[in-house]
Amino acid sequence: MRLPYVWDYDLDETEFRDLLDGKTTIGRLNRDWAAIRLLEYAPYADIVQMLGFRNLVEGWPRWRNHIRSLSRRRSFDFLTDWLPKNAPERLS
Repeated sequence: MRLPYVWDYDLDETEFRDLLDGKTTIGRLNRDWAAIRLLEYAPYADIVQMLGFRNLVEGWPRWRNHIRSLSRRRSFDFLTDWLPKNAPERLS
């Protein structure tokens, strides 16, 4: 199955998940590329399901400046600050 947020690449869901999990690299496509693509274009539910809260909080400082949407950046700034303080159990 092809994911709508990788419309411009010939990747199926399994290949995208392998990139996101750091299991594979395809040329310049790697874990960071997959995470940034997910954060920029995927619905929130897909982001949480595919990336998870822990990976989001840990990777956000590295990915933040690559997110073009100011509203998404602000939302993830809030979430990654709020989670460790208010719902640390979700990070395990």
